[in-house]
Amino acid sequence: MNLKQLSEMLGLSQTTVSRALNGFPEVSEATRQRVLAAAEKTGYRPNKAAQRLATGRARSIGLVMPTSSEHHFDVHFGEFLSGIGEVALKHDFHFVIMPADPHDEEKAIRRLASSGSVDGLYIGYLRAGDPRIATTRSLGLPFIVHGRSAGLPEDYAFLDIDNEAVFRDAADHMIDLGHRRFGLINAPEEFDFALRRRQGAENRLREAGIALDPSACLAVPMTDDQGYRAMNALLDRPARPTAVLCSSTAQALGAVRAIYARGLKLGRDISLTTHDDDLPLLKPENFSVPLTTTRSSLRAAGVRIAERLIGVIENGREPDLQEIWHAALVRRASTGPVPD
Repeated sequence: MNLKQLSEMLGLSQTTVSRALNGFPEVSEATRQRVLAAAEKTGYRPNKAAQRLATGRARSIGLVMPTSSEHHFDVHFGEFLSGIGEVALKHDFHFVIMPADPHDEEKAIRRLASSGSVDGLYIGYLRAGDPRIATTRSLGLPFIVHGRSAGLPEDYAFLDIDNEAVFRDAADHMIDLGHRRFGLINAPEEFDFALRRRQGAENRLREAGIALDPSACLAVPMTDDQGYRAMNALLDRPARPTAVLCSSTAQALGAVRAIYARGLKLGRDISLTTHDDDLPLLKPENFSVPLTTTRSSLRAAGVRIAERLIGVIENGREPDLQEIWHAALVRRASTGPVPD
């Protein structure tokens, strides 16, 4: 089915059908609904190039993805992308990914914007003082940030979770159980969310009169293997921690392996909490000892980011909403009273 055939079937001009499909105001609502219903029934999809010429819009959203031989794909990133893709499909938007050198993402952002292939951009994995915000703002395209950037004014549209509260709530739960020796298995602290998580733990422990040893704060990639190595390093300490906070369930998977390899009992000899991004293939409740978590869905965040960005593109206004979500603390068997 092409535009000419759809027009002949409806008894309307190709111009009228095109304008109805593209939301032009001079087409009556009754005609628009008739055209949309026929397009849905016949499976008609507008030609993207022609649509861009007619409307000035690409009907695409984009992001720059750093990639190199040393840069591995992140399962958390994939889950977030699935949420964005779900909404893009629903609104018949393309989703454009521009690969980039991890050390020169700004250049790739400029190339993507100048290509004319996207109407808006998403930025993620924020760092302190992140220059990508100013670069993207200068391009004149709508953009939304997943996260925040310490050291910069929060004068941009973003969605973030309260990362300070993630480790603060986890630490508070452990303190209530009597724990005094803590270890942190954090994400790399070049990222803003990881810095905020450590600060949340430090602040809560300080309030309780507990000094967190900096050497017990390990910042590693959020993988099973790195979690295993980090937990072994904590268990090798002369006074090993009785309570450990992990930044991801992937890290926790490795950390739990290390605990079991030492003949220790999770929830009795050592307590562990982790942040759960709601990864479908790694459910904390399905561990042999179900994990206590702070929980916030990455897929839901991707859905919300895409809804906001596409809404801005279709409504023709600047994004101005700033959202901070709170992660829910879910208590399970991996945390217990401090051992005697």
